[in-house]
Amino acid sequence: MTDNPARNAPETSAELSRLRAEADALRAELDETNQGVLALYAELDMQADQLRQASDLKSRFLSYMSHEFRTPLGSILSIASLLSDELDGPLSPEQHKQVSFVSTAARELSDMVDDLLDLAKIEAGRISISPAWFDMFDLFSALRGMFRPIVDTSAVDLIFEEPVGLPRLYTDDKKLAQILRNFISNSLKFTQRGEVRVSARLENEQAIRFAVSDTGIGIPEELHGALFEDFVQVDSPLQKRLRGTGLGLSLCKRFGELLGGRVGVESQPGVGSTFYVVIPLALAQEHIDES
Repeated sequence: MTDNPARNAPETSAELSRLRAEADALRAELDETNQGVLALYAELDMQADQLRQASDLKSRFLSYMSHEFRTPLGSILSIASLLSDELDGPLSPEQHKQVSFVSTAARELSDMVDDLLDLAKIEAGRISISPAWFDMFDLFSALRGMFRPIVDTSAVDLIFEEPVGLPRLYTDDKKLAQILRNFISNSLKFTQRGEVRVSARLENEQAIRFAVSDTGIGIPEELHGALFEDFVQVDSPLQKRLRGTGLGLSLCKRFGELLGGRVGVESQPGVGSTFYVVIPLALAQEHIDES
């Protein structure tokens, strides 16, 4: 028995109408969703623009503030040096002590200003990389001379392992020196007795690893991940007696990345810490171009 076409026609027409209505409803829902997505994109773009403006304002503020601080700080250091040299007359032992306090505080504040200025330059993309060939003996010699006055008056030995048999490097020696200088300064701050040891060894055929190890207070493992973030400081009784911005290690991380490498830490409370940077033996051209 065959179906009656005349009887099936209304059913087919009703089905088509139902399908058409569903398609129209789906199309309207999609249009509404698209409008919502477009509105969301517009809001995200606006928020991203606001974040860029806020970041730019912060960088400009840090830069302006740092430049404004540098001139009076330089004057304070110059005057303290003149007083200490007794060019305008002799000082008593107590006066020498007070001048030394002024000079030390001014140098600490000057170091903080330098860190803030470097951070502003990096965030504004105005840090330049100037690679050149150099010998690690010269680098270690310069660092040794820089820290000699500090080490001579402390109970901590600063040891530089001779970089025997290591090749010359093609990188920005000033940025590398700044990384190691920050590592050494931190180690000396948090090491009350024992030693701070600076070393270099080949990581592989293309990279070299510089490390600064100490016998200081050490750092709990749960804090390792945050150490290289901006304004992060280790919470310890010793830290409360020391001043700083918490930017030193953050800048080390950023400088290490600019040199095509990475930084890291190995530490155990009560045993000591090792901060290291691994960089290429020769800085790749793309890192120079990106800077």
